[in-house]
Amino acid sequence: MEESLKYYCLREDLSTYDPYDIWKTSLGVKVKDWFNRNKYIAGGPALLMTLYDQFLNNSLRLGYKKQEYPIVRALAAQTLLYSYQQTKNQEYLHFAKTHLDWLAENSSKGYSGHCWGLGFKWAVYNGVIYDANTPHSTHTPYALEAFDLYTRITNDSRYVEVIKSCFNFYENDLVILSEDEESMGISYGPLKDRVVNNAVSYTILAYSIFLTYFPEKEDYIKNKIQKFFNFLKKHQLEDGAWFYAPLEANSFIDCFHSCIILKNLFKVRNMLDEKMDDWNAIIEKGYNYVLSNFYNENVGLFRRFSKTNKLSIVNFDLYDNAEVLALAKLLKDRDTIKKLEPKIKEVFSKNNQEIYSSKNIFGKLINKNTLRWAVMPYLYAQSLNG
Repeated sequence: MEESLKYYCLREDLSTYDPYDIWKTSLGVKVKDWFNRNKYIAGGPALLMTLYDQFLNNSLRLGYKKQEYPIVRALAAQTLLYSYQQTKNQEYLHFAKTHLDWLAENSSKGYSGHCWGLGFKWAVYNGVIYDANTPHSTHTPYALEAFDLYTRITNDSRYVEVIKSCFNFYENDLVILSEDEESMGISYGPLKDRVVNNAVSYTILAYSIFLTYFPEKEDYIKNKIQKFFNFLKKHQLEDGAWFYAPLEANSFIDCFHSCIILKNLFKVRNMLDEKMDDWNAIIEKGYNYVLSNFYNENVGLFRRFSKTNKLSIVNFDLYDNAEVLALAKLLKDRDTIKKLEPKIKEVFSKNNQEIYSSKNIFGKLINKNTLRWAVMPYLYAQSLNG
């Protein structure tokens, strides 16, 4: 772990290639948008681009450019801060601050407060394309959590105003798209786009962090947290699963988003000093679903989908397994940790400087050292105490 931290996290520049590189090109954005509008007509071109990317250009990366991603900086900072807690290595703290300073300087522009998004133009679904500056309710909490973690570990208040600024983004720029007396769901970006379950869970986490910094708003914030939680409770299926987009007819159920929801709920449950029986029941049911429906006994890894709405030539992905590992560590599920952690290393990591993010259906490892997806989520999971 120490060698991986030095190689991947102790750097001034975290620019990286990415599995989405082909879909960030001008042609890629057009084909992806076309596919989102009509997958039957655009399926052929999309498949050809996928095959080109994974089999002809995956090592060469011709036409692709490395870039910085806010989530990479945020996860690097969190990973270093957790490692600093365990080792008191001052270099870890120094570079964590380096990454946090970068985040503070590279927030999305034109919004009510600090916020962050993917950092590239993204044709996300039918009729909606986010530009590179668009912030998201799903990405901002990674930076927010990193700033909060630094503040709590060091008692240094230098980033408190950044944290408070994030509150303004959530209050003024995101949109409540679904609400009744008991529950509400929030937008993915700062527009009337769609409700996604993991976005709701990230928002619960964000507001739980805000509680510390806005004690005068405690009742208001806790009411919001409860209504967002009730949305997730209402849309959890009987078997414990969540559809990605619960208000859409043709959604999917996947591993890493399921883990993210559970991870966020677990963190919030531990923050709130209240009776949490409902939360415990939902977390337990959701985690049992993950273990029962995504784990492949023969391979020893977790697969991507239990219900899918599109074809994929990826067989196993580091992102799914990194998120399961992180969740298992938070829940102290040592049986899962014991069997999964060495298997991840065996399959995806050739050495501490060569980590692959996917293994396709032909057994080929692809996307080497792509930090956003999913080297940093993996290092973050490793940094947690299990």
